[in-house]
Amino acid sequence: MAPRPLSSYYLPFEQPLKAFDDRICKLEDLSKQNNMDLGADIAAQVAARERFLVETFSKLSSWERVQVARHVHRPQTADYVELMCEDFIELHGDRAFADDRAILTGFALMDGERFLLMGQHKGRDVHERAVCNFGLPQPEGYRKALWKMRLAEKYQLPIVSLIDTKGAAPDVGAEERGQSQAIAQNLMVMSGLKVPIVCIVIGEGGSGGALAIGVGDRFLIQEYAYFSVISPEGCASILWKDAERKAEAATALKLTASELLKLGIVDEIIPEPLGGAHRDPAAAARTLRATILRHLRELQTVPISQLLEQRYRKLRAIGKYREEVLEHVGAIVAD
Repeated sequence: MAPRPLSSYYLPFEQPLKAFDDRICKLEDLSKQNNMDLGADIAAQVAARERFLVETFSKLSSWERVQVARHVHRPQTADYVELMCEDFIELHGDRAFADDRAILTGFALMDGERFLLMGQHKGRDVHERAVCNFGLPQPEGYRKALWKMRLAEKYQLPIVSLIDTKGAAPDVGAEERGQSQAIAQNLMVMSGLKVPIVCIVIGEGGSGGALAIGVGDRFLIQEYAYFSVISPEGCASILWKDAERKAEAATALKLTASELLKLGIVDEIIPEPLGGAHRDPAAAARTLRATILRHLRELQTVPISQLLEQRYRKLRAIGKYREEVLEHVGAIVAD
């Protein structure tokens, strides 16, 4: 049955969906209040609503997919921990400065598999979002992740990383405490960790903030998530000095799951419920859980030496370029 309408639930391109939900709710209320059998009418509206969802989400633009990835009700790392794991022991702090709540780390248990789970968390309400810095990790967050990854390597536990950030914190304090160095250190260490690593983009995957916990043996992405060197707004501001051209930038960036798969940047697209993970978090969590377990079990059969070699070759193969020899280059050099 369709969910009750929520004022913040509908994205701009989903507005017709609100009309369907309103009609369904009115029919349900009318049926209860007057003891009437309106099952056929309700079923017809539900079917029409499903058809609208199928048609709309089959032709989303790149910018519309970015909006789905940012949906206020989209499941975050802490939600998936609760929905997927039988046990989770959170680990805190970077042993130097603070415990950055924008990155969640801990030992997890899932269907008998033990591993280190880490991921970015944006927060739900105003207070939690402020505490989590809206999902923009500080350098202490990346150092926390680094300490826990080294701990996982010590105990020979695989690592699962859930990526969901617009980017690393860009403020003065973050720079003063070594943001760039913290990100670079993570990239270097993750490339050589002697345990399996599965990285999954579950929402936004922006810039170095995402890369800092995104180096591994498998790089996966949920169907309506995105991964990009910069946000569409940032790209538009730099290229055209106009952030309002964000939709155009989103298309140019090739940041959607299907485009990333074609480019060979991601290894697999994880399906989401119709309309996005926020419409059925439990179903999204079941699919994500099954995918994580499958990849962990596959990777744990590979000898570590072979795993490291494959990881190195995978990282070196990312990106495509073309070389051209211009006839007038020689003349230019000669001059």
